[in-house]
Amino acid sequence: MAEVATSATSDQLLVVIDPVARQTDGESVRIVKDVLSAGAVTKVCLPDGPEEFARALARRGSRRPVVVGDDRALMRAVVLLHRQRELAGCVLSVVPVGPVLGVAHALGVPTGAVAAARAVLDGTERRLDMLVDDSDGVVLGALRIPAPAAREEVEAARPWLRTCQSLVRTLVPARPARETATAVTGPPRLRVEVDGVTLVDLDQPLEAVSVTPGSGGGLASVEVRPLSVGAEASPLLATGRTVTVTGADFRYRADAGVAGPVRRRTWTVRERAVGLVLPS
Repeated sequence: MAEVATSATSDQLLVVIDPVARQTDGESVRIVKDVLSAGAVTKVCLPDGPEEFARALARRGSRRPVVVGDDRALMRAVVLLHRQRELAGCVLSVVPVGPVLGVAHALGVPTGAVAAARAVLDGTERRLDMLVDDSDGVVLGALRIPAPAAREEVEAARPWLRTCQSLVRTLVPARPARETATAVTGPPRLRVEVDGVTLVDLDQPLEAVSVTPGSGGGLASVEVRPLSVGAEASPLLATGRTVTVTGADFRYRADAGVAGPVRRRTWTVRERAVGLVLPS
């Protein structure tokens, strides 16, 4: 892992540049390093894989971590800090560079490299809610059931995925190959409970379920779309602190990753769990 230290002001940053960002948009990475180095004391780390990424984050000391990468890199940092029980005392910054940027942009991070780097230097901390499930997985942006197809994201990430299979195995438990053949097809039939109250039951075929953590209020927003025949069915809406989904084997998309199949999963809101620097 390469490290480069530069000096500017008294603000100290640990800039961790994800390999995918370096491979897909080296020019944006160079611009980001220039902007950050001109405005703060920076230590730049160039990890070659997930283990080096984790070590760099663990050795940050008093430096504020800045992740330069896409949604997968952001979530990798959040998961590591969560499992080390260090999220409460850490403030993250992210500069979105790479092929998968929907979560970062939805959270309010600027889309351009220069604007995002300036926000790292001049922005303010916001405490955001996140979802934690009963397998210790986390959701920062949104949860979707069933998992939508993302062929273009898989193709874009393929080189990186070859190098980080060990990390994927730690985040999503491996499943036997035979489960792929037995996965249920057709519209899902799921029981969705919000704070113990059933919103929809197994007798109703569904088009989709989405769960989104709030921006600091401690409640998740739940939307269930019944499968419509003829006239479009109105979505069922609810808010709550816990969401439990039960049914035949289902997969779900949590931020930048797909998990499952599972037959039951409960997500709980962790209020103001993540500190993220956003534009003032």
